[in-house]
Amino acid sequence: MTPEIDYTVFPPRVSFVAKTGNGQPISGTVNRRGAVCVACGVPVSFDHIRTEGKSGRMHPQLFAVVAEYRHIRVYLSPNEEHLTAVKKAAPTWKPDVELPHNPRDFKTPNYGMCTFADLFTSRQLELLTNLFDLVKEAREAVISDALAAGMLSDGISLNEGGDQTDAYADSIATYLAEAVSKLTMFHNKLAYWRSKENKSATGLGRQALPMVWDFAEVNPFAGAGGDFLEIITKTVPKVLSQALPATPRGSASLRSADAKIDYPLHPIISTDPPYYDNISYADLSDFYYVWLRRSLNKIFPDLFSTLLTPKAQELVATPYRFGGDKARSQKFFEEGLFQAFSRMRDVQHSDYPLTVYYAFKQAESEVDVEVDENDQIANKDAPIAIASTGWEAMLEGLIKTGFTITGTWPMRTEMSSRMIGKGTNALASSIVLVCRPRPIDASTISRRQFLNELKLELPLALKQMQHGSIAPVDLAQASIGPGMAIYSRYSKVIEADGTPIRVRTALQLINRALDEVLAEQEGESDVDTRWAIAWFETHAMDEGPYGQAETLSKAKNTAIQTLVDAGILEARAGKVRLLRPEEFSEKWQPEANPHVTAWEVMQRAIHALDKHGEVAAGNVLGKAGDLAEVVRDLAYRLYTICERKGWSQEAQAYNRLLAE
Repeated sequence: MTPEIDYTVFPPRVSFVAKTGNGQPISGTVNRRGAVCVACGVPVSFDHIRTEGKSGRMHPQLFAVVAEYRHIRVYLSPNEEHLTAVKKAAPTWKPDVELPHNPRDFKTPNYGMCTFADLFTSRQLELLTNLFDLVKEAREAVISDALAAGMLSDGISLNEGGDQTDAYADSIATYLAEAVSKLTMFHNKLAYWRSKENKSATGLGRQALPMVWDFAEVNPFAGAGGDFLEIITKTVPKVLSQALPATPRGSASLRSADAKIDYPLHPIISTDPPYYDNISYADLSDFYYVWLRRSLNKIFPDLFSTLLTPKAQELVATPYRFGGDKARSQKFFEEGLFQAFSRMRDVQHSDYPLTVYYAFKQAESEVDVEVDENDQIANKDAPIAIASTGWEAMLEGLIKTGFTITGTWPMRTEMSSRMIGKGTNALASSIVLVCRPRPIDASTISRRQFLNELKLELPLALKQMQHGSIAPVDLAQASIGPGMAIYSRYSKVIEADGTPIRVRTALQLINRALDEVLAEQEGESDVDTRWAIAWFETHAMDEGPYGQAETLSKAKNTAIQTLVDAGILEARAGKVRLLRPEEFSEKWQPEANPHVTAWEVMQRAIHALDKHGEVAAGNVLGKAGDLAEVVRDLAYRLYTICERKGWSQEAQAYNRLLAE
């Protein structure tokens, strides 16, 4: 799209023209620092943009029409007919309810888009309002047809437990409303256009409502993303036939309730607790709730009795609900979690464990006290491994209520296609914690004993996870399980001065032990690979001084020329650097080379994966024979180094090698 500016009017009018050819399109006009005016090229601050938006002087403008021509997408300049159609929409209703005052996850109020209705264009509002209203008409039509077909009517609704005509109609209306609700993901002002893929993306690709600067107003009957008939004829039947299989042996019930509810007698509980302050569940659910309420408030009067979802008792540590007081929000979360787990411990069936699913990436580091071999404080300023407030709060709640962790395993629960998972080191798995009540007579151990048991049990647990091909990005989270299983089996783990070790400290010690285990796995590598690991930790793939490399080579019992001959290092002009994956030739015959290193195999596998996919990478590892297992351990080690250093791009390569 090329902007064209009419300077004959004031202020100048900007329009856009679609052009085809080999020219270079203009780059985006908004970045993290602000924007650039397309008319004069002058920088525009976010403060100015926000002021204009809040003053009602920021409006969307149609600048292109995407059409299909001979099975390809074509981009056209809008004409007067298109512009008139945009203005003709006149919705009869809109969800004119204020967005939550959640500054972290809801960005549109900064720009004057302060209600749910503001997140939709007039045409989108008219579309959604009509469809949600038609759900109610469809229900009445179902009742009429069912009675005409001879079905009985007892006047008992689905919500009241009915199973005749009214309940049947309620069920169909519910599924239809859910289908229309899915449309709202595509038909909103946050649904951006994926230009490289020539298709639209949903407006809720992650757990937030961000501000976007261009969006796609999708045709709901175009046979593409956001097509209503596609959802009705394919998505809904698939959910009904696969995700909700009928069972002749019983029935399930669903209700909205506080976690401290009156459970049925001796339940089996499996739960995915809230993620501290990471996800604003109720706030985000309002995006759908305000629409579903229009169709289903008569069918489920209790569920839709309020204008927005209830939030007062929602168990999340969100400071904005406590006047910005982080300490109060944390206390609310921790006390509520303790009460919920206490209730679960009281009622949980004694023959079955409680299972807890958790997928919260550790992201906080801090300084902790180190203790020497005599259990004396050795260095108060030594940085220690990473911990996590989210994990800490959840585990504190479990352990304080008397649960012990008896088993753990990672479970693939996160879709790689989600926005946050694309091209990132986002978690792919949840960690399942299997918990049982801790024996009343559980003993106490010292910090040293805890560390000794970690050193004894963690390596075996990690080996089992690595053999299961857990993604490197998940390894630190998965190691929490076996580590906390040791911690939680005792009534207390105490410091040298007799004070109990906090869960946070235990998490840090577990992460340190993980680093030590991965470092020890280096011993299985050849000397040249061990040199490459040490060099990579300081320089990555960048150049470094020859003298420094030579000193390191002597310490690792190798030589610079040996590394060059092995084909993993370039040395010239007083500098050395590790070869990048793409610099390795695709013609490779390891059987003809007596000096194949694990480092070389890994780099070749990464290059094959990037260029040709999983099968090619598997072929490289297959040729490596016994080295394949060493290469796997090496990828875990390098991912951990990259994660600690903040080298996210480098980390992705090692994560993908094991995750795909």
